Amino acid sequence: MQTNEASQESEIKQVIRSLCMMNNRFMNFMLDDNKKAAQVFLRIILGDDKIKVKNVRIQSFIQNIYGHSSQLDILAQDSKGRYFNVEVQRSDEGAPARRARFYSSILDTHFLQPSKLYEELPDTYVIFITENDVLRDNLPLYDIRRTIKQNARDFEDGSHIIYVNSQRRDDTALGKLMQDLYCTESKNLHYQEFAERMEFLKYSKEGEAKMTDVIEEYAARKAEAAAKAVEEYAARKAEAVAKEAEKKEQANKIELAKGLLADGMSIEFTVRHSKLSEAEVRELASKLTA
Repeated sequence: MQTNEASQESEIKQVIRSLCMMNNRFMNFMLDDNKKAAQVFLRIILGDDKIKVKNVRIQSFIQNIYGHSSQLDILAQDSKGRYFNVEVQRSDEGAPARRARFYSSILDTHFLQPSKLYEELPDTYVIFITENDVLRDNLPLYDIRRTIKQNARDFEDGSHIIYVNSQRRDDTALGKLMQDLYCTESKNLHYQEFAERMEFLKYSKEGEAKMTDVIEEYAARKAEAAAKAVEEYAARKAEAVAKEAEKKEQANKIELAKGLLADGMSIEFTVRHSKLSEAEVRELASKLTA
């Protein structure tokens, strides 16, 4: 029993140490209440060294009483009152343009209080970090703004949607940040603010304790995999039993047909009583008379 517990604990440690920031739950832990790391993150993506993060929180649930509600992976606010929503998307299906539009709109409805003027609506940034280049133009970053079609000027409404292509991992500041997103060892990270946090989460008792939901998710996956394996085994076993029964039933039909034919019964009579097809009975009859 103790050996099993030690083995499970070792396996959990391996799972935790194999995680990188492209795992959105691990990214959440890396940035949760970690203003220094969030600040580096946003400064590099937005190319703005003056961003000062006031607060950052994870899994922020925004209720929409009139429609679809949302749970944001990471929500940060800076000293200018701007809000930044960061989403990590490993699946292309998780980063459609209309989802970005919806997240942008739900931030607006959440942060404009009833007594406030429209001019007081804060600037918002919805940032999708995608595993693949979902916009397919091989750019490291896509900064999406509304524009006036007739003169191509920006329509300054304060909303920003940004897609970051994590496949572009070159030696630029953004490329090094993308490298860090896939890194599993703190010693190999380019940015110290991430390295300190990763070291804490992966190699300290307190850090491992904070990651209980990752461990629970791992345990749930293991249980699901075990249940699926049992289900698949049972299905294979049932299929094998059914095939064996079918094979035995066919053999019995053939033996009955052979006996009837040997007793001089007609093809029609043999088909009717053996439940074989006429073709099968005629084949048996030809073999008996050969």
